[in-house]
Amino acid sequence: MDFVKRTIALALENVEGGGRPFATVIVRDGEIIAESPNLVAQTNDPTAHAEVVAIREACKKLQTEHLTDCEIYILASPFPMCLGALYYCSPKKVTYITTREDYAPYYKDDRKYFELETFYDEYCKPIEERRLPMVQQKDEDSIKVYQRWNELNVK
Repeated sequence: MDFVKRTIALALENVEGGGRPFATVIVRDGEIIAESPNLVAQTNDPTAHAEVVAIREACKKLQTEHLTDCEIYILASPFPMCLGALYYCSPKKVTYITTREDYAPYYKDDRKYFELETFYDEYCKPIEERRLPMVQQKDEDSIKVYQRWNELNVK
């Protein structure tokens, strides 16, 4: 099976059904383990990006949080949240089919604090200079959660 073509077909099916133009296919040993289009519009869930949904499905199916023996095909270079999810599940390889620059003339996803053209620049800024208002409220008890995790998990 041509996994690039399957990814494109899945995204096109999603567009035809009223969804957004993104899809992900996860493959292990030449077999599709999980696949999903972007489901944000259908579910009203801003985290239901194709990569995230497919990663959740694959991990549940394989009963692991690691996809180190899988290859992941995505329609477009990943959005920051999806890039983080891809790093976290650590696949063998990610293949993206198009870039933001390629599809920019045809697709716009603008939010109050988010535009693809400038979003990655936000990471480089000190927290207090970012567009999304963020403040830290320290509480000394918070570190106890991590200390307890360490007691239970590090031997």
